[in-house]
Amino acid sequence: MSTGARVGRPAPAVLVALYFSAALLCWLAATISFVDAAPQLAAAGVAAPEVLLAVHLVGLGFLPLAVTGAVLHVLPTLLRNHASQARGWTALPLLCAGPVLAYAIAHGYDTVTWVAAAVETAGFLVVAWELVALVVGAPHDRMLLASRFGVLLATFHAAVALAVGAGLAEQGWKPLLGIPHDRAIGIHLNLAVLGWLTLLIVTVGRTLTPMLSLAPAAARRRLPVEELVLTGGLWLLVAGLAFGEQALMLAGALLALAAIGVFAVLTARIGREHRLDGLEGPLTHVVTGMFFLLQAAILGVGMLLGLDASPARLTAYVVALLVGWAAGVTLGHLGKLLSLSAWTWWPPGPRPKQAALYPRGVWLVEAIAFAVGIELLVNAVLGGSEGVALLAGMLLVGSAAAACVGAAFTLLAGRRAFRTPPSPAAA
Repeated sequence: MSTGARVGRPAPAVLVALYFSAALLCWLAATISFVDAAPQLAAAGVAAPEVLLAVHLVGLGFLPLAVTGAVLHVLPTLLRNHASQARGWTALPLLCAGPVLAYAIAHGYDTVTWVAAAVETAGFLVVAWELVALVVGAPHDRMLLASRFGVLLATFHAAVALAVGAGLAEQGWKPLLGIPHDRAIGIHLNLAVLGWLTLLIVTVGRTLTPMLSLAPAAARRRLPVEELVLTGGLWLLVAGLAFGEQALMLAGALLALAAIGVFAVLTARIGREHRLDGLEGPLTHVVTGMFFLLQAAILGVGMLLGLDASPARLTAYVVALLVGWAAGVTLGHLGKLLSLSAWTWWPPGPRPKQAALYPRGVWLVEAIAFAVGIELLVNAVLGGSEGVALLAGMLLVGSAAAACVGAAFTLLAGRRAFRTPPSPAAA
C-alpha cells in the first residue's frame, strides 16, 4: 500500500497571513519610495539612493516575504507533502530584515548592510531547507501538480542571485570576478527575475493559474520542458553577460522568451475559457504582467542588437521586468491565496463560500491602478517626465493601499480561521 500523502497540508492561515501582511507593508513602502524617487527616475538616475531604495524594497522586502507565504500555502498541496510550521515561523522574522537591508544598501551603511544581509540570508536558508524538504518528501507514486525540478532550480537560482548581490555590495563599482559592474548587475537581475521568480511562476502557474481562474487544467506532460528551456536560456544569457558575448546573450534571451511564450499561450487560453463571473486580480495581473514582460524583452533584445543602452532604457527595463512582471504577478495572487488559506483552515462547522472571503472588486481596482501606474512609469523614465513619474508613483501608492484594504477585508471576514486548528478543514 502506498505511504504517500494523499493531500499535502499547507502552512496555517495565521502564518500565511503574517507573511502576506509584512509583504504588503513592504510593497506600500516601496510605492511611496517610487513617489519620492520621481525626479531621479525621470532623470534615469538608477544609482540614486531614492531609486535604489524603491527597487530593493521590492526585491529584498516585498518579494521574499510574499513568495515564501505563497509557497507555504500552495506547494504542499501541489507536491502532496506537509509544510513545516517550525521552519515557517523561524524564517518570518529573519526575512523581515529585508527592508532594513534595502535602506542600508541605498544609503551606503556598510555595517548595517552586512548584518541585515546575514539575517536575510539565514531566512533564505531556512526557506530553502523547507522547499528542499517538500520536494524530497513528495511521494513518487502519485501524480504531482508542480515540477520538483522547477522548484529546486528556482531555489538554486535565488541562492546564486543572493550571492551575486553580496558580491556587488562588497565590490561597489569595481568589477566582480573580472566582470564589469553593469554586466554583473545584469547577471544579478536576470538570475533573480528569470531564474527565481519567472521559473517559479512557470512551474507553479501552469497549475495554479487555471485553478484560480476556474479554467481547464494544462495538459499533462512527461518532462518539465518549459522549465528546462527557460533554465538553458537563462544560463546562456548569464554566460553571455559574464564573457561579453552578444551572440550568447541573444540566444539565451530568445530561448527564455520561447519558454515564457508557452506559458503566455496557456494564459491566453485561460483568459478565453475561464468560468469566473468576472475578471479577478490573479488573471488580470498575469495578463498585464505578460505585457510588461514583452516591453522588457523588446528593450533588452533591442539593446543587444545595437540600440543604445542608455540609462533611461536600462531603468525602464528594470521597472518593466522586476516591478511590472515579477512583483505584479506575485502581488495579484496575494489576496486570492489569503482567502483560500482562510477557507482551507476554517474550523469545523459551516463555512462561508470562498468568494465571500475575497473582495474581488477591491483587488480588481488594485490591478488596474497597478497596470496604469507601471505603464506610466515606464514611459516617464523613457521620456524623462518628472510629472508623469510622480503621477505613476501616486497610482502605485493607490494600488498598494487597495491591496492593503483587500487583505484587511479578508482578515476580518476570515478571522475565525486565522488561528491554528489541529488540521485544515479542506484536508
